[in-house]
Amino acid sequence: MAKVSDEARTKYFEKIKQNKRQIELSLQHEVKIKVVISNGEPGVEFQKIALAEENLIIASNFILMNHLSLVLLGVKNENFLNDARKTCYKIIIYMEEVFSDLLDAPYGDYSDKIDIVTDLPEMERYRIIRQLGFSIQTVKDGFGENSKWKWSIIELEARLATLSKNVIDLKKFVPGMDPRSEGFRERVEHFRMTCRLLQASADNFRMKYELSTNRIDDFKMAINYLSALKRFFMLTNQKREIEELKKKIDIWKQKMDTDSKNSESAARKRRLER
Repeated sequence: MAKVSDEARTKYFEKIKQNKRQIELSLQHEVKIKVVISNGEPGVEFQKIALAEENLIIASNFILMNHLSLVLLGVKNENFLNDARKTCYKIIIYMEEVFSDLLDAPYGDYSDKIDIVTDLPEMERYRIIRQLGFSIQTVKDGFGENSKWKWSIIELEARLATLSKNVIDLKKFVPGMDPRSEGFRERVEHFRMTCRLLQASADNFRMKYELSTNRIDDFKMAINYLSALKRFFMLTNQKREIEELKKKIDIWKQKMDTDSKNSESAARKRRLER
């Protein structure tokens, strides 16, 4: 690797000053919002959304500082990438506290949470999820395919998929799928994005099971994401996709049961050989 010139290094540190100031400012805002929450003032859910927004700004600045490191110094800054990754986790947690982390569950199980923030526009919810998804993808790309954070990021993506589903107010969403409705295009984009995220999460947990852990819990998570996707497709009555998912879920369950029995049999054999 070529030696970084003093000029490039000076330029880099000068450039990231603004990003560091913005991070510090957002951290100060975060502290103030937490004080409001701790005082028990009304509107806690909206305050937590504000916390998520501040941390989106923080994550973006960590990502920008890594980009500047690549451009000006020719090396990625894994510390900034890791700080961005941890910040994305914070955003997920704040949003889960507002909208729930339920995966394959009926809407009625978490609709009370949606009702509390009914004044938050659909497009704002979509924007937050989209921006968070972009941050996670950028961190993932920054670390590279064989990063030690590979499975951690898969978990992040899966929780994002669940959130993308849970932020949707189905009372407004289903009637809003009429092409004549205002916001129809964005609503369809959100629907399709959520479907992609749920399918990708199912595939990723299956990959994690096959290539890394061999833990049945990971296989179960993969199936749960397929089941959640099937339930989500029912909103628009996509019969062909629903039938295909039913078949896929059955095949995966059979494979999981077979693997589980084989694992138990191998464990018994090892105990007998001792």
